[in-house]
Amino acid sequence: MVIFMRYIFLFYILIASLNAGELILTGTVISNNKKMIPARYMGYVKKINFEVGDSVQREDILFELESAEFDILESQADLALEQAKLMLDVYKTRVNIFKKDKRKLKRDRKLLSPMDFRSNMEDINENIDDASESLESAQVLVEQASEKTKQFATIVGYLKIHAPNDGIIVEKRIQVGDMVAPGMLTMVIVDMNHLEIEAEVAESNLKYVRKNKVVKIQIPSLDYKASGYIKAIVPSANPMAHTFKIRVHFEKTNDMIFPGMYAKVYIDLTNELKR
Repeated sequence: MVIFMRYIFLFYILIASLNAGELILTGTVISNNKKMIPARYMGYVKKINFEVGDSVQREDILFELESAEFDILESQADLALEQAKLMLDVYKTRVNIFKKDKRKLKRDRKLLSPMDFRSNMEDINENIDDASESLESAQVLVEQASEKTKQFATIVGYLKIHAPNDGIIVEKRIQVGDMVAPGMLTMVIVDMNHLEIEAEVAESNLKYVRKNKVVKIQIPSLDYKASGYIKAIVPSANPMAHTFKIRVHFEKTNDMIFPGMYAKVYIDLTNELKR
Protein backbone atom coordinates (compact mmCIF):
# COMPACT_ATOMS: atom_id res chain seq x y z
CA MET A 1 0.00 0.00 0.00
CA VAL A 2 2.86 2.35 0.85
CA ILE A 3 4.53 1.63 -2.49
CA PHE A 4 1.27 2.25 -4.33
CA MET A 5 0.81 5.60 -2.61
CA ARG A 6 4.38 6.55 -3.47
CA TYR A 7 3.76 5.87 -7.16
CA ILE A 8 0.57 7.95 -6.99
CA PHE A 9 2.54 10.80 -5.41
CA LEU A 10 5.22 10.66 -8.11
CA PHE A 11 2.54 10.54 -10.78
CA TYR A 12 0.94 13.73 -9.47
CA ILE A 13 4.32 15.46 -9.34
CA LEU A 14 4.93 14.48 -12.97
CA ILE A 15 1.52 15.74 -14.03
CA ALA A 16 2.10 19.00 -12.19
CA SER A 17 5.46 19.51 -13.85
CA LEU A 18 4.00 18.82 -17.26
CA ASN A 19 1.15 21.21 -16.65
CA ALA A 20 3.69 23.84 -15.67
CA GLY A 21 5.27 23.42 -19.08
CA GLU A 22 8.42 21.90 -17.69
CA LEU A 23 9.71 18.35 -17.37
CA ILE A 24 11.99 17.86 -14.36
CA LEU A 25 14.46 14.97 -14.40
CA THR A 26 16.79 13.88 -11.64
CA GLY A 27 20.31 12.82 -12.48
CA THR A 28 23.92 12.48 -11.37
CA VAL A 29 27.05 14.37 -12.29
CA ILE A 30 29.50 12.08 -14.08
CA SER A 31 32.87 12.46 -15.78
CA ASN A 32 33.02 12.09 -19.53
CA ASN A 33 36.65 11.03 -19.30
CA LYS A 34 37.15 8.26 -16.76
CA LYS A 35 40.33 6.20 -17.23
CA MET A 36 40.95 2.70 -15.93
CA ILE A 37 44.73 2.29 -15.50
CA PRO A 38 45.87 -1.30 -16.14
CA ALA A 39 49.29 -2.85 -15.66
CA ARG A 40 51.01 -3.70 -18.94
CA TYR A 41 53.78 -5.90 -17.57
CA MET A 42 54.10 -8.44 -14.77
CA GLY A 43 56.12 -7.33 -11.78
CA TYR A 44 56.11 -6.10 -8.21
CA VAL A 45 55.04 -2.58 -7.26
CA LYS A 46 58.24 -0.75 -6.29
CA LYS A 47 56.97 2.78 -5.75
CA ILE A 48 53.63 4.60 -5.69
CA ASN A 49 53.75 8.34 -6.23
CA PHE A 50 50.08 9.28 -5.74
CA GLU A 51 47.20 8.34 -3.47
CA VAL A 52 43.41 8.54 -3.72
CA GLY A 53 42.28 12.15 -3.96
CA ASP A 54 45.55 13.43 -5.42
CA SER A 55 45.50 15.53 -8.59
CA VAL A 56 47.74 14.33 -11.40
CA GLN A 57 48.95 15.84 -14.65
CA ARG A 58 49.30 14.07 -17.97
CA GLU A 59 52.53 12.00 -18.12
CA ASP A 60 53.03 12.03 -14.33
CA ILE A 61 54.49 8.70 -13.19
CA LEU A 62 51.71 7.10 -11.13
CA PHE A 63 53.73 4.11 -9.92
CA GLU A 64 56.73 1.97 -10.84
CA LEU A 65 57.24 -1.76 -11.13
CA GLU A 66 60.33 -3.89 -10.73
CA SER A 67 60.93 -7.27 -12.30
CA ALA A 68 63.91 -9.59 -11.78
CA GLU A 69 63.00 -11.43 -14.98
CA PHE A 70 63.14 -8.20 -16.95
CA ASP A 71 66.50 -7.24 -15.44
CA ILE A 72 68.01 -10.56 -16.53
CA LEU A 73 66.60 -10.34 -20.05
CA GLU A 74 67.73 -6.72 -20.38
CA SER A 75 71.29 -7.64 -19.31
CA GLN A 76 71.35 -10.51 -21.82
CA ALA A 77 70.15 -8.19 -24.61
CA ASP A 78 72.80 -5.57 -23.78
CA LEU A 79 75.53 -8.24 -23.69
CA ALA A 80 74.41 -9.68 -27.04
CA LEU A 81 74.54 -6.19 -28.59
CA GLU A 82 78.05 -5.56 -27.26
CA GLN A 83 79.27 -8.89 -28.61
CA ALA A 84 77.68 -8.28 -32.00
CA LYS A 85 79.31 -4.83 -32.23
CA LEU A 86 82.68 -6.33 -31.26
CA MET A 87 82.39 -8.95 -34.02
CA LEU A 88 81.41 -6.22 -36.47
CA ASP A 89 84.53 -4.20 -35.60
CA VAL A 90 86.75 -7.30 -35.98
CA TYR A 91 85.46 -8.12 -39.46
CA LYS A 92 85.61 -4.48 -40.57
CA THR A 93 89.26 -4.45 -39.55
CA ARG A 94 89.93 -7.70 -41.43
CA VAL A 95 88.30 -6.41 -44.62
CA ASN A 96 90.31 -3.20 -44.44
CA ILE A 97 93.57 -5.14 -43.88
CA PHE A 98 92.94 -7.44 -46.86
CA LYS A 99 92.02 -4.49 -49.10
CA LYS A 100 95.20 -2.75 -48.01
CA ASP A 101 97.20 -5.90 -48.85
CA LYS A 102 95.51 -5.99 -52.24
CA ARG A 103 96.50 -2.40 -53.01
CA LYS A 104 100.07 -3.11 -51.90
CA LEU A 105 100.19 -6.24 -54.07
CA LYS A 106 99.13 -4.19 -57.09
CA ARG A 107 101.86 -1.66 -56.40
CA ASP A 108 104.50 -4.43 -56.11
CA ARG A 109 103.26 -6.35 -59.16
CA LYS A 110 106.45 -5.75 -61.12
CA LEU A 111 108.44 -7.37 -58.34
CA LEU A 112 106.56 -10.66 -58.69
CA SER A 113 106.24 -13.22 -61.42
CA PRO A 114 102.86 -13.33 -63.15
CA MET A 115 102.13 -16.71 -61.56
CA ASP A 116 102.97 -15.49 -58.01
CA PHE A 117 100.96 -12.34 -58.58
CA ARG A 118 97.85 -14.26 -59.68
CA SER A 119 98.20 -16.74 -56.82
CA ASN A 120 98.55 -14.03 -54.20
CA MET A 121 95.73 -12.02 -55.73
CA GLU A 122 93.40 -15.04 -55.65
CA ASP A 123 94.24 -15.65 -51.98
CA ILE A 124 93.60 -12.02 -51.07
CA ASN A 125 90.32 -11.89 -53.02
CA GLU A 126 89.16 -15.08 -51.30
CA ASN A 127 90.03 -13.62 -47.90
CA ILE A 128 88.18 -10.40 -48.77
CA ASP A 129 85.08 -12.35 -49.83
CA ASP A 130 85.08 -14.46 -46.65
CA ALA A 131 85.62 -11.45 -44.42
CA SER A 132 82.92 -9.48 -46.28
CA GLU A 133 80.40 -12.30 -45.79
CA SER A 134 81.25 -12.45 -42.09
CA LEU A 135 80.92 -8.66 -41.94
CA GLU A 136 77.42 -8.82 -43.42
CA SER A 137 76.44 -11.52 -40.93
CA ALA A 138 77.80 -9.39 -38.07
CA GLN A 139 75.79 -6.40 -39.31
CA VAL A 140 72.62 -8.51 -39.25
CA LEU A 141 73.41 -9.61 -35.69
CA VAL A 142 73.93 -5.99 -34.62
CA GLU A 143 70.58 -4.98 -36.15
CA GLN A 144 68.78 -7.86 -34.43
CA ALA A 145 70.45 -7.14 -31.08
CA SER A 146 69.65 -3.41 -31.42
CA GLU A 147 66.01 -4.22 -32.10
CA LYS A 148 65.98 -6.41 -29.02
CA THR A 149 67.35 -3.63 -26.83
CA LYS A 150 64.73 -1.23 -28.28
CA GLN A 151 62.02 -3.68 -27.27
CA PHE A 152 63.34 -3.72 -23.73
CA ALA A 153 63.52 0.07 -23.75
CA THR A 154 59.80 0.00 -24.57
CA ILE A 155 59.20 -2.39 -21.69
CA VAL A 156 60.90 0.12 -19.40
CA GLY A 157 57.98 2.42 -20.23
CA TYR A 158 55.62 -0.34 -19.16
CA LEU A 159 57.36 -0.54 -15.77
CA LYS A 160 56.73 3.19 -15.23
CA ILE A 161 53.00 3.78 -15.47
CA HIS A 162 52.14 7.32 -16.65
CA ALA A 163 48.90 9.25 -16.25
CA PRO A 164 47.08 9.40 -19.62
CA ASN A 165 45.47 12.76 -18.82
CA ASP A 166 44.92 15.35 -16.10
CA GLY A 167 42.54 14.31 -13.37
CA ILE A 168 42.03 13.06 -9.83
CA ILE A 169 42.73 9.55 -8.60
CA VAL A 170 39.43 8.18 -7.27
CA GLU A 171 40.46 4.56 -6.79
CA LYS A 172 43.74 2.77 -6.02
CA ARG A 173 43.93 -1.03 -5.86
CA ILE A 174 47.63 -1.58 -5.31
CA GLN A 175 50.17 -1.26 -2.50
CA VAL A 176 53.96 -1.30 -2.54
CA GLY A 177 55.10 -4.91 -2.78
CA ASP A 178 51.97 -6.16 -4.55
CA MET A 179 52.45 -8.28 -7.65
CA VAL A 180 50.50 -7.17 -10.71
CA ALA A 181 49.79 -8.95 -13.98
CA PRO A 182 49.13 -7.54 -17.47
CA GLY A 183 45.60 -6.12 -17.71
CA MET A 184 45.12 -5.91 -13.94
CA LEU A 185 43.26 -2.75 -12.85
CA THR A 186 45.52 -0.62 -10.64
CA MET A 187 44.02 2.88 -10.51
CA VAL A 188 41.09 4.92 -11.75
CA ILE A 189 41.51 8.55 -12.83
CA VAL A 190 38.60 10.92 -13.34
CA ASP A 191 38.92 14.03 -15.48
CA MET A 192 37.29 16.87 -13.51
CA ASN A 193 37.18 19.29 -16.44
CA HIS A 194 34.80 17.31 -18.64
CA LEU A 195 31.69 16.71 -16.57
CA GLU A 196 28.18 15.84 -17.70
CA ILE A 197 24.87 14.99 -16.12
CA GLU A 198 23.34 11.59 -16.66
CA ALA A 199 19.59 11.39 -16.13
CA GLU A 200 16.78 8.99 -16.92
CA VAL A 201 13.63 9.91 -18.78
CA ALA A 202 10.48 7.84 -18.84
CA GLU A 203 9.57 6.19 -22.13
CA SER A 204 6.32 8.17 -22.21
CA ASN A 205 8.27 11.45 -22.02
CA LEU A 206 10.89 10.52 -24.57
CA LYS A 207 8.95 12.43 -27.21
CA TYR A 208 9.86 15.67 -25.41
CA VAL A 209 13.56 14.97 -25.52
CA ARG A 210 15.76 15.50 -28.53
CA LYS A 211 19.48 15.81 -29.13
CA ASN A 212 21.04 19.30 -28.85
CA LYS A 213 17.99 20.70 -27.09
CA VAL A 214 18.93 23.46 -24.61
CA VAL A 215 17.99 22.68 -21.01
CA LYS A 216 18.54 24.14 -17.56
CA ILE A 217 20.47 22.26 -14.92
CA GLN A 218 20.73 22.61 -11.17
CA ILE A 219 22.95 21.11 -8.49
CA PRO A 220 20.92 21.72 -5.31
CA SER A 221 23.72 21.09 -2.80
CA LEU A 222 25.71 24.00 -4.27
CA ASP A 223 22.71 26.08 -5.31
CA TYR A 224 24.35 25.95 -8.74
CA LYS A 225 22.32 26.77 -11.84
CA ALA A 226 23.43 26.79 -15.45
CA SER A 227 22.37 26.01 -19.01
CA GLY A 228 23.36 22.99 -21.02
CA TYR A 229 22.18 20.88 -23.88
CA ILE A 230 21.22 17.27 -24.41
CA LYS A 231 24.34 15.68 -25.83
CA ALA A 232 23.07 12.15 -26.34
CA ILE A 233 20.10 9.88 -25.89
CA VAL A 234 21.29 6.38 -25.08
CA PRO A 235 19.20 3.93 -27.15
CA SER A 236 19.08 1.28 -24.46
CA ALA A 237 15.95 1.15 -22.34
CA ASN A 238 15.77 -0.09 -18.77
CA PRO A 239 13.32 -3.01 -19.21
CA MET A 240 12.16 -2.82 -15.59
CA ALA A 241 11.49 0.90 -15.28
CA HIS A 242 11.02 1.61 -19.02
CA THR A 243 13.36 4.59 -18.90
CA PHE A 244 16.10 5.85 -21.20
CA LYS A 245 19.36 7.52 -20.21
CA ILE A 246 20.32 10.93 -21.52
CA ARG A 247 23.60 12.83 -21.26
CA VAL A 248 23.51 16.58 -20.66
CA HIS A 249 26.60 18.66 -21.40
CA PHE A 250 27.30 21.81 -19.40
CA GLU A 251 30.24 24.13 -18.83
CA LYS A 252 31.74 23.68 -15.38
CA THR A 253 32.21 27.07 -13.70
CA ASN A 254 32.46 25.91 -10.09
CA ASP A 255 35.46 23.97 -8.78
CA MET A 256 33.27 22.33 -6.14
CA ILE A 257 31.32 20.28 -8.68
CA PHE A 258 32.33 16.63 -8.44
CA PRO A 259 31.16 13.38 -10.07
CA GLY A 260 28.45 11.68 -8.06
CA MET A 261 26.60 14.85 -7.09
CA TYR A 262 22.82 14.94 -7.28
CA ALA A 263 21.51 17.11 -10.11
CA LYS A 264 18.28 18.17 -11.76
CA VAL A 265 17.53 18.77 -15.42
CA TYR A 266 14.72 21.11 -16.46
CA ILE A 267 13.31 20.60 -19.96
CA ASP A 268 11.07 23.34 -21.29
CA LEU A 269 7.88 21.90 -22.79
CA THR A 270 6.27 25.16 -23.85
CA ASN A 271 6.78 24.57 -27.56
CA GLU A 272 6.41 20.80 -27.27
CA LEU A 273 2.94 20.90 -25.70
CA LYS A 274 1.66 23.20 -28.47
CA ARG A 275 2.39 20.62 -31.15
